Amino acid sequence: MRSVVSTRGGTGPELRERPRPVPAGGEVLVRTLRVGVDGTDREVVAGEHGGPPAGEDHLVLGHEAVGVVADANGTDLAEGTVVAPTVRRPPSGTNEYFERGEPDMAPEGAYVERGIVGAHGFMSEYFVSAPEFLVRLPRDLAEWGFLVEPISITEKALEHAYASRSAFAWEPESALVLGNGSLGLLTLAMLGERVERTYCLGRRDRPDPTIDLVEDLGATYVDSRETPVPEIPDVHEPMDLVYEATGYARHATETVAALAPNGVGALLGVPGDWTFEVDGGALHRELVLHNRALVGSVNSNRDHFEAAVETLAGLPEWVLESLVTDVVGVEDYDRAFRDDDTVIKAALEFDTL
Repeated sequence: MRSVVSTRGGTGPELRERPRPVPAGGEVLVRTLRVGVDGTDREVVAGEHGGPPAGEDHLVLGHEAVGVVADANGTDLAEGTVVAPTVRRPPSGTNEYFERGEPDMAPEGAYVERGIVGAHGFMSEYFVSAPEFLVRLPRDLAEWGFLVEPISITEKALEHAYASRSAFAWEPESALVLGNGSLGLLTLAMLGERVERTYCLGRRDRPDPTIDLVEDLGATYVDSRETPVPEIPDVHEPMDLVYEATGYARHATETVAALAPNGVGALLGVPGDWTFEVDGGALHRELVLHNRALVGSVNSNRDHFEAAVETLAGLPEWVLESLVTDVVGVEDYDRAFRDDDTVIKAALEFDTL
């Protein structure tokens, strides 16, 4: 079967023939429909993040997937069921985090991530999985089901942001998304149903499809070259919620200056090492005197995936069509990894229902 892989020392994604997997007892065989490509995939290909399973020279890519059960193998999942796989797995057997249903809270060493680090992903014509790591979708969502994983990331981040404010009455009216990539835009679409006023920060010139989508969603586009994050409260308004999806290290501290009293910033980007000066006294003071908070969030669990299915079902078709700008066949796999201003979200299509 055809698989898209990253090899140790490789210079880009490669198409490789691999044997079709045979499900073990308690596993099902899934026929892959679509797999999304995001920044993490590009980092893995570039050797900046993750890596192959132990003892292997390559990693099957892909962690945003949707497929259909091809062989139920005696499990409770019916053949023909559309499913989206979760990403984390225990490295061997199980552990307390997986037993509690909290793999997203496991520390390094207590998990592997399919398509990212230590376990093959879903960018193949078929993959196998235990049913407990598969979330069902209605068949009419099969076309967009690969978006369940990124939506689940935001479901978790927002859950943690709200939890950090649960000690008092908190009803956010303004929200700022830092980053106009596909995750930021998905989040902007989700926030439009939860807060009154939304903003999105980017660094692009018009005309640009991401700016068009920001404004079509009723949000205000903020060009960081004209209005840096700390100046946003004066130019626009202080933000009850800031969602950081850039990986730009300064944004972690600058977010505090953008928050309204009682506000919270959710950090999701993963920056490289970078040393820069910060006024630690002002940072500390702003957090304490104005009851502000920062939370970090990575990965998601099954509950977040199930919530993401409901969220996906509620997103307007035009938003999904505007967001997913490129769906390519397996033969053109390299096109799905393009990273330029014409692409918002790309997906690799292996099959259809």
